[in-house]
Amino acid sequence: MMLTRFIKGADPAAYPHAYLVTAARFLGYLFNPVSFWYLYSADLSLAAMIVEVNNTSGERRMYFLTQAAAVKDSQIDDADVLRNANIRRSNTPVFQKEWPKDLHASPFSSRKGSYTIAMSDPLKALSENRDQIDCTITLKSSKGHAKLVARFVSDGQPIDPSKMTAVQKIRFLLSWWWVGFVTFPRMVNEAGCLWFQRRLHFWHKPVPLETSLGRNAKSAERTMEVVFRRYLRSLVEQCQAPIALTYVPSGTSDSAKELMLSPCAKAKQDDSIEKVEFKALTPEFYTRFAFYAHDLEALFSELRESCTIWVSRPDLLPKLLFRKPTAALEVRGPMDYLYFGAIRYLRRRPERIMRPLTSSQPPPRSSTHTVAVDIRDFRNSPMDAFMLRQEDAKMRKRYRSLVLKLLVAERFALGGLLLVEAVLIMLQTWLAWRIAFAWDGKTRVLALAAAVHMFGDG
Repeated sequence: MMLTRFIKGADPAAYPHAYLVTAARFLGYLFNPVSFWYLYSADLSLAAMIVEVNNTSGERRMYFLTQAAAVKDSQIDDADVLRNANIRRSNTPVFQKEWPKDLHASPFSSRKGSYTIAMSDPLKALSENRDQIDCTITLKSSKGHAKLVARFVSDGQPIDPSKMTAVQKIRFLLSWWWVGFVTFPRMVNEAGCLWFQRRLHFWHKPVPLETSLGRNAKSAERTMEVVFRRYLRSLVEQCQAPIALTYVPSGTSDSAKELMLSPCAKAKQDDSIEKVEFKALTPEFYTRFAFYAHDLEALFSELRESCTIWVSRPDLLPKLLFRKPTAALEVRGPMDYLYFGAIRYLRRRPERIMRPLTSSQPPPRSSTHTVAVDIRDFRNSPMDAFMLRQEDAKMRKRYRSLVLKLLVAERFALGGLLLVEAVLIMLQTWLAWRIAFAWDGKTRVLALAAAVHMFGDG
């Protein structure tokens, strides 16, 4: 893991040593509510920390914390002192810091407030024969009152896996393998106690802020991210203004951010280039974008209302979208005509993401006397036209099939894409079976294979 990208505004060379405190992965499963990176200077003094907070939705926030000079403990002048276990015990060195909370970590607490942390230095504690890990975290309300105090300390002597025998390793695994698997059930149990016994208000999860990392994208969202990235790149390439756009995806760990330059920006390469950062805050944005028929409406609605994206310069969006006129939309075959015709018919503007703050605040109800009706003539979107012009037939087929499934799921299955896919599989199986058994004799197996192949490519 590259820590340098989380150390913003600081020199990574100032922290040549890092020490990680976290829970281990077992059989590929890992869930850590919080992890700590201790960052040390060249003289092995604790200089900074990275606190990695994860919530149950898969969202993550990396807090880079530096310590004020007045709070820092005395420096360790000689690194060899750490190897001497018989030195005199001294006062406990402490790393102290307070920072604002901006990640929705618990359904029983709002995103407001702050954290305070007080931690010992593991390396110095080792040299003084004390508990290596000693950390106290306090969650404060927006008014400065302590709401929750958590502390964890190391128990027992540290273990070096390279010096353990096979029997010791087996005994260690048998005693610790279950800890990671029961972390989430324990949290659910405690949440149930707070909800049913204490009657605490339930805070609905808001869209993450631009400082957080979104959850992992689902299969449909990953596909739509690839399509949106290509489409956004084409918009920049057609833009007539000198724009340098930095695109930051969400939920796709294998896709890095990308710098996209318009033709004018490539030609100028000077200070007149207008820079803008476009960041998706949640993978949900990619599937929601497919519901819009108009790009400008989509971007500003998702930016201002649903808050699924963040743009550093919203005033540059009209320049980006006002491109040269393109050729008329032309379908490539009867299947494209049927699919995109159905997409045009089913397409509706998605509902605004509105979540009440707490369980005691019900969502606003629409008036029974006034019903909002969109009277616009919905058409195929510019992204539809872009995909129809693509030479990649496989990608074009995946796009039309996925968008149609999303629209059908929203209209008839309460947004349940898996339900729509399950119904389609059962329908395809039934049709393939009926077609196959319409044949007799030895050709039945061939007919069944042909039917499955035909309906499976839909």
